[in-house]
Amino acid sequence: MKTSEELRKNLRAIDHKSYPAYKSLAGSYSFGKYILNIEHVQGDPFAAPSRLSVEVTHKNAGFPGSYYETKWNKIAVEDYLLRRFHKQADKFCFQAKGSGKSGIITVSRCGQEILERTACEIRTDSIIVRFEAGFPANGRTINASELEKILFEFVPVCVEQSLYYEKTPKQELEKIVFLAEDQHYIREEMQKRDIVAFIADDSVLPRESGVSDRPLKDGIPFCSPETMAVTFMLPHKGKIRGMGIKKGITLIVGGGYHGKSTLLKALERGVYDHIAGDGREYVITEESALKLRAEDGRKITNTDISLFINHLPNGKNTESFCTLDASGSTSQAANIIEGIEAGSKLLLIDEDTSATNFMVRDELMQKIVAREKEPITPFLERAKDLYEKAGISTILVVGSCGSYFHIADKVIQMDSYKAVDITDETKETIREYPMPSISAPGFHLPSGKRKINLSGSVQKRKTYRGNGYVEERLKIKRMGKTAFSIGKENLDLRYVEQLVDEEQTQTLAYLLRYAKEHYGDDKNDVKDVVKALEQILRTKGLAGICDKGNVPSGLAMPRIQEIFACFNRY
Repeated sequence: MKTSEELRKNLRAIDHKSYPAYKSLAGSYSFGKYILNIEHVQGDPFAAPSRLSVEVTHKNAGFPGSYYETKWNKIAVEDYLLRRFHKQADKFCFQAKGSGKSGIITVSRCGQEILERTACEIRTDSIIVRFEAGFPANGRTINASELEKILFEFVPVCVEQSLYYEKTPKQELEKIVFLAEDQHYIREEMQKRDIVAFIADDSVLPRESGVSDRPLKDGIPFCSPETMAVTFMLPHKGKIRGMGIKKGITLIVGGGYHGKSTLLKALERGVYDHIAGDGREYVITEESALKLRAEDGRKITNTDISLFINHLPNGKNTESFCTLDASGSTSQAANIIEGIEAGSKLLLIDEDTSATNFMVRDELMQKIVAREKEPITPFLERAKDLYEKAGISTILVVGSCGSYFHIADKVIQMDSYKAVDITDETKETIREYPMPSISAPGFHLPSGKRKINLSGSVQKRKTYRGNGYVEERLKIKRMGKTAFSIGKENLDLRYVEQLVDEEQTQTLAYLLRYAKEHYGDDKNDVKDVVKALEQILRTKGLAGICDKGNVPSGLAMPRIQEIFACFNRY
């Protein structure tokens, strides 16, 4: 390993040379209390910024070992350190001048959810923060003095202010660790009490706007109905009260703009832990919960949707259904079956984004169009069996269909953002109305292996370099949070609504590429592929799907449900 002074000397030696001379700086350098790694140098000042990392040993960092003994604590501390590093780096972005991307310093920008990321990693012996920097140039001529500012002035401040315990606000960090432990405690207690969702009193569920996920100022604090109130004695916060939604079928009803979808959205995001001050820190949902909807036009491959769709007039096999352009009903059926395959024990559904003919057929329609003439078995007739025979609960927002009242275990009315338990009144009222068909014969869960062809386009391309052709990995391009391309193929994830960060989308692209390279020779069972990937992520982390020694900064851990969703749409 070289010293920082050797780096300074090399920098000055290549000043005013052609930009490719920057490549000679790649390597590791000791800066005393930390190591700077220059892992990849950009080809020119207009290309993607250079990749760097800093590494601080635990001895030098000085953080209490108890703060990262458990996985949930470790991820919370990583998230906190990364936010502090980002805050410092943001001050120096573009302070070094030059052409193109000269002077840019970018670090993963964390949202309201706490996610495991490659940008900050607490290892057994050290803490690593990965980031990117634009090496400065005038035109395409090296400006070494400006890079010297970044590496010898700006980066040391970022490290000093974020990665050493002595510089960290002790009480603030302690609260982060305590919050993580309290959130984990609630998740464990929910399982013991057969609760699939918990919304603490005083939670702020409304968001600032459609494009901002921050809490709405002056938002109405949540308050649990007395009949649904549960209390937890948390390890640090102490006694906490809130609404506990038990396993079974729960309806959320109410007038328009009274908070039905806001509550469901909060539950949808409750599969993740949230940062302090988000308003949803203590909104906790069963971790496997799946938000699903109709998804017209999506691709479906070899999915058994016969639980909901049968006897299509074109004779198409619904036990191994394939289409490049699904209808609303077939797509929603496939989403449920694929969710079951992914291990989801809670379905979150909003009537507004569902296919009407998939959700219910009223009495008059059943009389006019006989069951044997209708291929669709509505969700109304399967929901109770899904819970009683498969242990899969449902939380459903309804606004126009009263038939679901007949199968509901709980009915919550949202009235001006206040939750009211109207279960007893509802059961009394529905006695005056005829019972619709709420069950159907032939309940079964999908069985057998579902094959997927991962070969797709060419998995590696050959590029001429120097003396001959070499193979390169399939190129990936992320398009925000909702889509990515791999090779020449595009994957649309806009309706995978529990993806909360574009770095999760990037990770899905890496996972798909890894699977294509390692399991793409033949058709494979989707479950087997995802299980293999899950094992890699569990044992090696996100680094396990990257090139050895080349871990990018922009990856964040998705859930198993989103990994399945990605492969199912490929």
